[in-house]
Amino acid sequence: MKPPHHPVPSGDREIARNLMSLIRNSGAEVQLVSDLRIYDKHGSEELQAALTAQAQAEASRLTNEMPETDLWVTYHNYYKAPDLIGPAVARARSIPYVQIESTRATKRLSGPWAEFAQAAHDAANVAGAIFYFTQQDRFALERDRCGDQAIAHLPPFLPLEELPALSSLQGPMLTAGMMRAGDKLASYAIIADTLARLSGDWRLEIAGDGPARPAIEALLAPFGPKISFLGQLGRAELTAAYAKASLFLWPGVNEAVGMVYLEAQAHGLPVAAQNRPGVKDVLLPATYPAPEEGAQGLASFTSQLLANSALRTETARHARNFILNNHLAPAAARRFWDTVLPLMGSRA
Repeated sequence: MKPPHHPVPSGDREIARNLMSLIRNSGAEVQLVSDLRIYDKHGSEELQAALTAQAQAEASRLTNEMPETDLWVTYHNYYKAPDLIGPAVARARSIPYVQIESTRATKRLSGPWAEFAQAAHDAANVAGAIFYFTQQDRFALERDRCGDQAIAHLPPFLPLEELPALSSLQGPMLTAGMMRAGDKLASYAIIADTLARLSGDWRLEIAGDGPARPAIEALLAPFGPKISFLGQLGRAELTAAYAKASLFLWPGVNEAVGMVYLEAQAHGLPVAAQNRPGVKDVLLPATYPAPEEGAQGLASFTSQLLANSALRTETARHARNFILNNHLAPAAARRFWDTVLPLMGSRA
């Protein structure tokens, strides 16, 4: 992944920044010790070999130059982007090593990513603890647990101590998502199909931008002035959009987590989404339409929320309690340190 300070919006980078803030706000000093990007999108043995060599040089540099450190934390170790640095540095410095959102992909141990998949697997084996965000990741981590390694749940969280202001729930629907080809565009296509099945005087605001914007604008052109494109919003502007929206609409095609769901629910927005792995881990428990139900299922779910203000109000109360109890910084900090401190104490 790109470094956390990269300017292009991304859920991965937002999570990384939130994790750094969580640890820092607990009283610890946090160092981002390397900007080296280890990522092979297409499965190239040549690229993997080159990145491995760069990582070895970086590990050697950090072993010699990194300030005194009590813990190494790696976020997002998987077969396309294995941690080729952390295990070597942690071993050389004799410090605990933990991972957050690591995945085990045994089916990738053969094929074009075989070397990187094995490296990711080896790095996971070294970790004293692995934190998982979703139940989808838990099975493989426990199946391949190495020794007495801790496998701990760290629900995705917002870097907030308390809930933001409750939405009025009276404005237009809101969508927030990057505009790029692939899964994001697929979600926008489902939205277009869903909107075509809605009746009544609905409106939708869309926050986001990117290279697929012309294609998305074309998908939604038939709805004319019912759609407002807000572009890429800053934090304050997005907060203002949440604060007036009636509900949050985003199908969630192949979303690993979807931080926007947490943000929307923190403001009390009912969420119209599909029941997808990963997504359902961060949604208020409810009967969401299955992807197999298509746009018709999502449209029916959305229509019920639009037509019933009392239902929206009730859902808002439950959604905010769900976020408060499970997905804010204090709860996440407790979960993190309860697992990590015993590992650090074992060094004494």
